[in-house]
Order: sequence, then C-alpha cells, then structure tokens
Amino acid sequence: MNTKVRLAVMNFLEFAVWGAYLTSMGNYLGRAGMGGEISWFYAIQGIVSIFMPTLMGIVADRLVQPQRLLGICHLVAGVFMVSLFALGSNDAMPDKTLFISLYTISVAFYMPTLALSNTTAFTILKNNGLDTVKDFPPIRVFGTVGFIATMWFVNCAVLNDGAFGFTLAENTSKFQYTQYQFLVSGLLGILLCVYCFTLPQCKLQTKASKTRSLAESFGFDAFRLFKTKRMAMFFVFSCMLGMSLQVTNGYATPFITSFKGIPEMADSFAANNATLLVSISQVAEALCILLIPFFLRRYGIKTVMLMAMFAWVLRFGFFGLGNPVFPGVTLFILSCIVYGVAFDFFNVSGGLFVDQECDEKVKASAQGLFMLMTNGLGATIGTLLAGEVINHYCHWTDEGYLVGNWQTCWFIFAGYALVVAVLFALMFRTKKSSND
Repeated sequence: MNTKVRLAVMNFLEFAVWGAYLTSMGNYLGRAGMGGEISWFYAIQGIVSIFMPTLMGIVADRLVQPQRLLGICHLVAGVFMVSLFALGSNDAMPDKTLFISLYTISVAFYMPTLALSNTTAFTILKNNGLDTVKDFPPIRVFGTVGFIATMWFVNCAVLNDGAFGFTLAENTSKFQYTQYQFLVSGLLGILLCVYCFTLPQCKLQTKASKTRSLAESFGFDAFRLFKTKRMAMFFVFSCMLGMSLQVTNGYATPFITSFKGIPEMADSFAANNATLLVSISQVAEALCILLIPFFLRRYGIKTVMLMAMFAWVLRFGFFGLGNPVFPGVTLFILSCIVYGVAFDFFNVSGGLFVDQECDEKVKASAQGLFMLMTNGLGATIGTLLAGEVINHYCHWTDEGYLVGNWQTCWFIFAGYALVVAVLFALMFRTKKSSND
C-alpha cells in the first residue's frame, strides 16, 4: 500500500478515537450527574499531558520505535475506554470515583499518541524521501475526517431496544447522552493498535554513549530548547494559546443544547443536534489544513500563529452573539468555520515548526514538550479557569440543561484570546529579527 495512504489511515483512526466522545461527552456527563465536573474531565486531559507526552517521547527516542509505542498506548487507552462503557448504563448513574479513575488512565495513554502519531508520520515520510511541510497536511486532513465521522455517528446514532439506527430527527439522537460513545472510541483504539504494528519501522536514531549526560540519557535535553529565546517565546505563547483549546470542546455542545430549555428555541434543529452543528468546526479544520503549506512558506510561523489567535477571538465572540434560530444560527456556523484556522494554524503548524527547528535525536521529545505546553499546562489551566467562569454564571437544571449568562462567559474568553494575540504580536520575533 502507498506510504501516504497508510499514514492517512493511521491519522483517520487516531482522531476517530477522540472524536467519538470529545465534543459530546459534556452532554453525557450532565445526564450522568457529573455536570459540575465537566471542566475537570477536560482538565484531566491537560494534566496528564503535562508529563505523559514528554515521557512517551523519551521512550520513543530511546527505547521503543514510535509506531510501536503508538500502538501500545492505543491498546491501553482503548481497553480502559471500553471499561467506561461497561461501568455505566442508561438506567443507572455510574460510580463517579471509579468512572473518573478509569477515564484518567485512558486519556493518560491517549494524549501522548497525538505527538507520537506526528513523530511516526514525519519519520516515515522522511525515510521515503518525502517533504513533511508539503506532504503531511493532506495526510493530516484524514485525521479530521475521522474525527468528523465519529462525531456524526454519535450525533445521529440511535439505540432502540439494542438496535442501532440513524436519524437527523429532533430529540432522537441518543449516543451523545449515553456511554456508548466510549465503546465506539475504545474499539477503534484497539483496532488502531493492531494497525500500528503493520506500519514501516521508524528506527531509533540514538545509541548509548558513556559520555552522554544524565539529562541526555533520559531525553530531558529537549528542555534545552528553552535556552533559545525564540523557542522559549514560542513555547510560552503555545501554553497561553493552549488555554483556549479545550473550552469549546467541553462546553460548546452543552451551551447549544441549553437552548432547548427556552420554549421558543426548544424545537430548533441546532439545539437538538448540537454535536452535528459543532462538527462544522472539523469540516473547516480539514479544509484549513490544506492551506498550511502555503501560509507557512509565504508568511512564516509568526503570522500563521497570529491568525490562529485572532480566530479564537472570533470563535468565542460569535458564540456569545449567536443563538440556534435564524439568523442567529449563522453566527454559530461562522464560529465553527473560523475554528479551522484557530486550531490548525496553531496545532498543526506548531508541530511542523518544532519538527523543523529541532535536532533529529530529540524530535520525539520536542513534540512531547510542545504537547506539554499546549495540551498540558495550557489546556489544564484554561479549562479549569473556564469551568470556574461557567459555573459562576451558569447552572444545571433538573432537565439536564446548562443555562445562565452564557454571553458574558464567551466574551470573557474572547477578551483573553485578544490579549494573548496582541502580546504575541509585540513580543515574538522571527529568525530574521531575532537576537538569539
């Protein structure tokens, strides 16, 4: 099979695993009596990303080929995700402590795979004489397609007396309110584990050396990137921008679904198909990935990241101004469209930037460090703070809707993103003007 096709399949499954529950989990948690802990569920992804991607990056640099380690991580994550499905039922509330524990172990092994899949793809492409900047984005698009596919499945799948069905009719989408989304994710993860062991080898680049320092032996030399002013600023702002990453993943669907508690908007298509509407974000993401090579080559990393930061301002602002009834729903759609720029021009471009700037022997560790700053520190701090803001202005109703002063919440998030964008524009320097 063609190398690009094989990597495209890998990316499809990588993000299909995540898409099965990431944006719909909030609705399930609200119904399962854990609505107040939504921010913590998304913060857990950030907390484990503080150390797990870096740790797994070190292992991939020193001990286990990255494509094999990718498969092992998915196996563990998938098994525990299936355990979440087994723990709950539609008729009973799951044990909260046990549920959170199993979820934590699952995401602890899933989050490193985001960096490991990049390392695997970059290594295989280079081993086959291909250009990562040119050839990786079209491959990465299939990851977004996989994410969308499972989002749509969860939004449109209906479980009636044990039988599966699909519908777009209002009030019939069941998977986003049940534990079956975790079963879908877990089974796909186990499938991806098997597939990873069929990928071409990514031979380890480093060999043991008696003269190597302790830091080098454990892969911590990736942290030396902070000695370079430009790279240090890149990672600091990656952390600050990372604070925006999980906010809409955790709260977009509960926010849009909350309009079902308003009689004049309760029957709107958007309020009853929040996950489907939010999936427009991933469609936009897929299209924007294809623009990355052009924008990186023409404008450079600073301009591309600035575009991402201002896109986050619009992402939050449009949510604050919109509603699920026409013409307000057009602002929801615009929010989803700009998400493509907000996410891709930061995450994908940032991964390519790190790959180009770092030495071969620390590439996997450096990708883990990028994950630490964005999905680790940044996402953890941002998600917890966002949860405090939302829990202050909003509350859960007996019907399972998160209602309140959502507009103020979204405007606070938009204001933060605007401040970060202005600071980045003033403080980050490109290579040509750097004093490094």
